[in-house]
Amino acid sequence: MGASDTIRKFHRGLIVSCQAPAGSPLDHPPFIAAMARAAEQGGAVGVRIAGATNIRRVKRVTCLPIIGIEKLRSRTSPVYITPTLRSIQRIHAAGADIIALDGTARKRPGNYSLEQMMETAKRGLQALVMADVATVEEGIRAVELGADLVSTTLSGYTEETRSNSEGPDFDLLQMLVKHVEVPVILEGRVRTPGDILRAFELGAYAVVVGTAITGIESLTREFANVAQVARTGLRVRS
Repeated sequence: MGASDTIRKFHRGLIVSCQAPAGSPLDHPPFIAAMARAAEQGGAVGVRIAGATNIRRVKRVTCLPIIGIEKLRSRTSPVYITPTLRSIQRIHAAGADIIALDGTARKRPGNYSLEQMMETAKRGLQALVMADVATVEEGIRAVELGADLVSTTLSGYTEETRSNSEGPDFDLLQMLVKHVEVPVILEGRVRTPGDILRAFELGAYAVVVGTAITGIESLTREFANVAQVARTGLRVRS
C-alpha cells in the first residue's frame, strides 16, 4: 500500500483512539486489540494505538491503518507523545502505518528538536508522520519539516492554549485547513456525532474520537455521578 493510499483511506472517516488510562483493567494488549477490532466492525477507517506491544497485537486482528504513538512521561519536559528518537524507531518497528508525534516547539526529553524528530521519521525511516499541534503556527512549521498530516490533538493541552478546553477546537481546524496543504485531522474532546458533522463541514479530512467511544471509566463516572445525585435527591425528598 502506497503512502497516498494509506492516507486516502481516512478521507471523511472516523478514526478511533483505542487507549486505556494507565492502571485501568483495560490497559492490556488483548483488550486494546479487542477495542480496535470492535471499532473496525463499527465502521472506523483507522485506529490510534499507543505503545509498540499494543500496535503489534492490534495488527494481528485488524487491517485498519494504525496511527502509532508512544507515551513517555518525563520530569524534564512536558512533551510525552512520541517524544524521543527511540520512540519513533520503536513505533515504526512495531508496524505503525503512520507515526504521530508532538509537533510543538516545546523542549523534548534529551533536548531533541522537532527538526531532528522529523529527520529521523521522514528521511531515516521513510515513515508517514502526523504532527499533533496546538496552534496554526505549529502546524505550518510541521508541514514545512515534512509532516504528511496535522492534527488539532494538543489544543487545550499546552500552556498557551489552556483556555481551549471546552470542546473541539474548530477555530484551529479552520485555520489549519486554510494555511496548510496536507490533510487536517480534528482530534481532542470530540464527544458527539454532531461534532463530527461540523468538522467535515469545516474541511476536516478525518476525525479522531477516543474517550467518547472507548473511555469506559469516564463514561461510567458520568452516569454514576448522575445516579448519586438522584439518590441524594430522593433521600432529601423523603
